[in-house]
Amino acid sequence: MRRSTTIPLISRQQQVDSLLRATERAASGQPGLVLVGGDAGVGKTRLISHLAQAAKQVGASPVVVHCVDLGQVGIPYLPFTDALTQLQAGAAGPEAAARVAGLVTERPALWRLLEPGGGGSAEHDERLQLFEGIARSLGEAGEPGRPVLLIVEDVHWADSSTRDVLRFLAVRARSENLLVVATYRSDDVDRRHPLRPLLAELSRLDHVERIDLEPFDESELREFTTALAGGPLSAGEFAGVLDRSEGNAFFAEELLDAGPEPGALPWTLTEVLRTRLEKLDPQVQQVVRLASVAGRRVREDLLRAAAAERDPAAGIDAALREAVVQQVLVVSGGNLEFRHALLAEVLYADLLPGERSEMHRAFLAALARKGPDGTPLGGAAERAHHAFEAHDLPAALLASHEAALAARGLLAPEEELRHREQVLAVWESVPEAETLVGMDRADVAVAAGEAAAKAGHPGRAVRLTRRAVDELAGDRARRAALQHVLVRRQLDLPDWGEHPEDSATELRSALDVLPDASADRVWSDALLARIAMEMDLDDEAREQAERAAEGARALGEHGALAEALATLAILDVGDADKAARLLDDACTAAVRAGDILTEMRCLYNVAANRFYAGHLDDAEQKVGHGLARAEELGLTWSFYAVSLRILHEIMLYFRGDLTPRPVSDVPPTSVQVLDAVGMYAAVARGDADVLARGQALLAHWREDGMIALIGGGCLVDALTWAGRYDEALSLAERVTEHLVGVWNELFLGGIWLSGLAIAALADAADADRSSGRAGGNGAAAREQAAADRLERGDGLLDLARTTAQRGRPRGGVLGPEGSAWLQRAAAENARLHAVIGDARPRTDTADAPDGVPAPEALWRAAADAWQETVKAFDFGYRYEVARSRYRWAEALLGAGEREAARTAAAQALAEASDMGAVPLVEAVRALGKRARLDLPGVRRATASTLTVREEEVLTLVAQGLSNRQIGERLYISTKTVSVHVSNVMAKLGASGRAEAVSLAHRRGLLEV
Repeated sequence: MRRSTTIPLISRQQQVDSLLRATERAASGQPGLVLVGGDAGVGKTRLISHLAQAAKQVGASPVVVHCVDLGQVGIPYLPFTDALTQLQAGAAGPEAAARVAGLVTERPALWRLLEPGGGGSAEHDERLQLFEGIARSLGEAGEPGRPVLLIVEDVHWADSSTRDVLRFLAVRARSENLLVVATYRSDDVDRRHPLRPLLAELSRLDHVERIDLEPFDESELREFTTALAGGPLSAGEFAGVLDRSEGNAFFAEELLDAGPEPGALPWTLTEVLRTRLEKLDPQVQQVVRLASVAGRRVREDLLRAAAAERDPAAGIDAALREAVVQQVLVVSGGNLEFRHALLAEVLYADLLPGERSEMHRAFLAALARKGPDGTPLGGAAERAHHAFEAHDLPAALLASHEAALAARGLLAPEEELRHREQVLAVWESVPEAETLVGMDRADVAVAAGEAAAKAGHPGRAVRLTRRAVDELAGDRARRAALQHVLVRRQLDLPDWGEHPEDSATELRSALDVLPDASADRVWSDALLARIAMEMDLDDEAREQAERAAEGARALGEHGALAEALATLAILDVGDADKAARLLDDACTAAVRAGDILTEMRCLYNVAANRFYAGHLDDAEQKVGHGLARAEELGLTWSFYAVSLRILHEIMLYFRGDLTPRPVSDVPPTSVQVLDAVGMYAAVARGDADVLARGQALLAHWREDGMIALIGGGCLVDALTWAGRYDEALSLAERVTEHLVGVWNELFLGGIWLSGLAIAALADAADADRSSGRAGGNGAAAREQAAADRLERGDGLLDLARTTAQRGRPRGGVLGPEGSAWLQRAAAENARLHAVIGDARPRTDTADAPDGVPAPEALWRAAADAWQETVKAFDFGYRYEVARSRYRWAEALLGAGEREAARTAAAQALAEASDMGAVPLVEAVRALGKRARLDLPGVRRATASTLTVREEEVLTLVAQGLSNRQIGERLYISTKTVSVHVSNVMAKLGASGRAEAVSLAHRRGLLEV
């Protein structure tokens, strides 16, 4: 039987053409990324192998690299290290090799990456430089007409750092002669897989294309099996292959190769692979079993060295050659790889436990051997993997420690954390552990905690650091010296604010032990100042921070100085210029100290200072700088980097950008808070799943007060849009009660929640009025329901005003956003009074009874409040401007000012339509339809004998509304409604309202 590699590519022409067109675009300076997904065995490798050959014929330079599955151990940037190595070796020609070599020489981050085992210093090798170096090298290797085609196989196994580089290449693509093709197993990428959000994110870029490779259909499979077998299969044989392979090319090929007799055909692919492997010579079987221990792909020199470790006298040349001839292994550059990853997996799964351990020991010994250039055959991460699987715990501990140091040097905190946790896992089983790694277990736990903090796992950071503190129970001085490190990690916990006094107590206890004029003491003072500030003990906080700053300057402890200055800046936020100077000094000190976590806190505070002061343009620049710095430092998911992301999403929403932006590789600790902040735009867009998303966040409120505030508040808004007013009110009360327990009774977010709750009350009253329910069947019930709603609304408005006055915003002045929300709460309450009838429509606020201004005046003030923020600052809140104008138009109609109402409604509709705020668009159009306002998309032609207004009246008659209720809905008098009803009955020939509705339904004049 022929092999698939020896026959022309079957089908897939559409995909090949698409890939070649992308290659041509890259040749003309239009770089791109193509994501090729498909189930294992569907033919991805065969497709890209064909592509590499075809692209080479049209002048492209294909470079094929792979991601490797090493279980829980990852090798940062492995495929890109391989790509640069191939380019330096001439994969794109000698001139390109020279250009790439020159770049590597000029950039320390690149040549450190290419050093055996990675390595480098976190102080000098910044992540952005590494990313830019990789991108520049790949871009420089291509030239017009001769693009580089970088094929990255198996990205479902990619480590976090490799995924970051892929994202960087996609986002920063400009005019390089480069096409990146990445393949992945779609059946491995489930909902929780870290690659999935990256695929979603990249797919939204214009220059990114996705190709989903489907199994063969029946005709394609018939063509495929005919080519393999050299002729058509019998009907029975083909039916068996079709049924068992389900169109998977690899499965089908293996089934054919296993033999034609039905009894010999295995029922699972595993059995098929075993059957085929059993045909090999025993020595060949041993070699490929050994190869499977390395995964799908193994360097030939490493495999030979591992075989020699097992049996120095045995030669494997003949066995390797036979394995290649039999297409079990294929040659790929200087490497050997299994023709399909499943083959390696089946072989590895069949190894006996003792046999598996012995083979891993062989690889472990082989990795320590020196190659022709005098460097070891493998790095620390590979040695750690094989040592663990070989149960050589001392070797595993040492290799994991070295791998952690290498990951730290490459600014890959996720990988560093995994390696350090592996060190801790085996520590007690290795008596000489402290001697091997040169540090004790407490130091390892502290380093692991720092890596966890950098990687965005605050809970793990605290647990690991607490472990170190507990290790030192008998060493009072050293324990005290570590206490501020533990508290610093605790400050990153979302729920830390529930019990700040615990951290304060721990620090005070440490200060009783720590010597004067010590670095640990000034750090403890600086953190105690921050905690006192969070507890609203500003005088104590200022005194403590100034003491810490003075001590830090005397000792040259710049990290603690940055911490203290950042706290002083927040205390002095009322003096914007002074606060800005303090924050700049804090950032400078943090950079000087090389304290990247404190630097990120300072960068966040700089951005937040500008944001809450209402200077959105400046804040956006600061956020952009902070996020870029986080990327450079490998702190993408650290606490303050996530806080900057939240701020960035909020600012985009304020600007009216409602575009959904899925984020890749989000650690579990940040998923829910980012989902919550995404609710702002989701509610405004009217996403179909927004209620389900908000309800899914309810279980996570205790994890982070911001999840409760943002997710809960947005869900209140969504429930109100959905007409579920009682649920919205109940939820608003529940959120408020929860956050009072988490923060305090006068948290400033309560102003927003109060405004949303009053809006739900007003909408509920309006819905009852329109439907004729008005709160009950009897007059007494209606009166009581109205009184209850007014009492709740007035109480909520009083709470909002009290919060604004006593909620103590930093600097003593409520920011522009809080002021505008307070104005909207007042307008919503006036609407509630107007709907219920407690106040008749007025244009002069002085005439309002009981101190309730006319709603149109307050809505004008609310719209102006959002607009004034644009004029006074640069803090536009586009969505709320449009929503306030909609309510203003509604109130103007109630006051009889139709032209002013039309203008306000038209402005609201234009803004809402441009943003894609669907619920708001529909609400404005419904208002325009009821009031017969001339708005885009509102007026409609009718083919019936009824006018537009008569159809509107008849629709409300069909809902059972009285003439008075119809008049209130359509902003016309009861007498005018009566005239329209009489005209409708006359035109339809009906004797009554019920008959008119029935006739209209039969004639198709009413929407059902």
